[in-house]
Amino acid sequence: MMKFVLLPLILIMLSTASVEAVEPDELLEDPHLEARARALSIDIRCLVCQNQSIDDSDADLAKDLRKLVRKKLKEGTSDEDIRKYLVARYGEFVLLRPRIKSDTYILWFGPVIILLAGIIGIFIFFLRHSKNNSIQPSLILSEDEEKRISELTNNRG
Repeated sequence: MMKFVLLPLILIMLSTASVEAVEPDELLEDPHLEARARALSIDIRCLVCQNQSIDDSDADLAKDLRKLVRKKLKEGTSDEDIRKYLVARYGEFVLLRPRIKSDTYILWFGPVIILLAGIIGIFIFFLRHSKNNSIQPSLILSEDEEKRISELTNNRG
């Protein structure tokens, strides 16, 4: 009986989770401008949620930023100028995909450098480790030493 009650409740909860954050009063009448607004909104970070775009977020700041983007598009502002405006106001962090420039080199190339350093470190470790396991010439016994050991071990028994 409990399964029959829980299943519909779970389905209702899951169906409401997929509702988009953009509200009907925010939509533009011009489909071309609305498509540009959505494309811009997907690339702009919600500063409250931090890992969501303003297109996906329900936060008040995200709503304000969506309205600002649409207002600027209605005024004829280019996509790049809107991005520049938001970066000037909120910093490079507002972009979900930061631009490649001297300030963001570490973001873009840091993971690759760390990965390469790790691979090189592992290679050097195994290279040195294999050298330590090889027999050193000073540890090789001469014929006289081998003969002496053989005599000593045979005399014991």
